Amino acid sequence: MGILLGLAPWIVYWVLVGNVPFAVAVLIALAVAVAAFTLGQVRGGPGRLLEIGALTTFLVLTVVTFVVGETLQHKWVLALSILGALLTTLVGALTGKPFVREFAEAGQQPHVVKSDLFAKVTATLTWIWVGAFAGMTVSAAIPPIVDGDASILDRGAPLSYVCYWVIPAVLLAGAAFATRVLPDRIASGADDIVRKTTFVAFAEAEIDQLMYLATEHANREAGPGKEAYDIKIGSKGTPLTGDETRESWPSTYKVRDKKR
Repeated sequence: MGILLGLAPWIVYWVLVGNVPFAVAVLIALAVAVAAFTLGQVRGGPGRLLEIGALTTFLVLTVVTFVVGETLQHKWVLALSILGALLTTLVGALTGKPFVREFAEAGQQPHVVKSDLFAKVTATLTWIWVGAFAGMTVSAAIPPIVDGDASILDRGAPLSYVCYWVIPAVLLAGAAFATRVLPDRIASGADDIVRKTTFVAFAEAEIDQLMYLATEHANREAGPGKEAYDIKIGSKGTPLTGDETRESWPSTYKVRDKKR
């Protein structure tokens, strides 16, 4: 749901652009983008990338709408709006800041956010959205390239309504469906996630002492009613700053219900 709210300016535009004058559609979408950006500045939280992307997209589209002739608008405004969403999500994916992760981190426990499974699922979902927007952009660009008279308002030509509306709608729905289904993997596998932590031990501690300290530390982190298992210690400790007699050791563990 959070992702769909982040995409609200685009969704509003796609709903309106085929039913009201182009200027009305783009101004309303711009107003939604400005409101979302302003609210994000005040309240913080996830979605900053989408807010900036939406504001940029609809500022550009507003200029295009009032400068470019109506014939070109009929052909290209839908593709341009989708291209804005594609570039926004692609930039996030390529810079290591996938927009899905911003939303997925909200309300998750630290050990879940740090897990490899969480990183894999959110990265996969981000690329699913990038792929969906890429497909939507290409689909919406086909009619004006193939047919010089194409228009997003042309309901009589199969090429126009299939490429402008049907295919993009299916791709958007598919990405939304994946967003709903894949995160369940995180919830269902939460207890089997490999958790990463560190513990402190004296530099001269032997392996059995290190294992004992790692186990005690992991059980404290696991919480009431849970116990740590499959505990593994890193290959080398790091001396503490200002205290070379003690070292910080990396370790990993999994959590299960405590046996009674």
